[in-house]
Amino acid sequence: MPRIIAKADNLNEINQQFTQQPLKQPVFLNSVPKCGTHLIRNIFRMFVPVQQQYHEMFIQIPVLHQHLRAFDKKQPKLSWGHLLFSDESAYAMHQVKQIVVVRDPYDWVLARARFFLSDSFEGDLGHLKGPEFSVEQILNMMIFGIYQKAPTMAEIFTHNAVAWLGTGARLVKFEDLVHHVKNLDQPAAKRFFSEILTDAGIAELPDDWQQRIAAGADRKQSGTARENLYGKPVELPKELPDVQKQLVDYAVPGLRKLLGYV
Repeated sequence: MPRIIAKADNLNEINQQFTQQPLKQPVFLNSVPKCGTHLIRNIFRMFVPVQQQYHEMFIQIPVLHQHLRAFDKKQPKLSWGHLLFSDESAYAMHQVKQIVVVRDPYDWVLARARFFLSDSFEGDLGHLKGPEFSVEQILNMMIFGIYQKAPTMAEIFTHNAVAWLGTGARLVKFEDLVHHVKNLDQPAAKRFFSEILTDAGIAELPDDWQQRIAAGADRKQSGTARENLYGKPVELPKELPDVQKQLVDYAVPGLRKLLGYV
């Protein structure tokens, strides 16, 4: 697997500032890559005792068999990763509370490109930073994949999100997460976080829920937040160009509607 370089955080220490209730059932935070994995993970870490957080591995299919203890019902833990749907992963998720985080496919293309072009990603795609490639070419590679080097958008969303729908996993949109983090004083934010935390088997929101979420959502604590990526930022458009939007609709027809973006 490619190597990802991210700065460390001190959320384990911050966690100690809050009274924690024991987790009673395993919880797995699953996500499509580049859909806010660190954001939801860091928020949830503020509601679970550190000793019940599985920090040994960011769980994915190639290493799943080595980390099945993360899903042990007798010793419940909060874990996270990008776990694509398969017989092995479905078996591991038996009696595990699972959340699947997605992002608007249009914005996902830009987020994936930004990450691949940063020094935080160590793989065999460093040559894409050269002047030989236009921004539009790189965006198209994010949509259609790179032969023998990077999977297609359709493959990623199909196996990491779509195939989990209807299986008991709760779908959470990155945009909803960000919106409510920015509006913690609104009743809708309390309902939103109460629902996703309750669905994950975590008790009712404590009185200090806003402070916990604000601490976990602090972008300085996220190693993959845009401003924390290593290397010189690459100039990408703020919005996906119209042609590339059409290409997304061609490559994954019906995906945005299925995920609730239309």
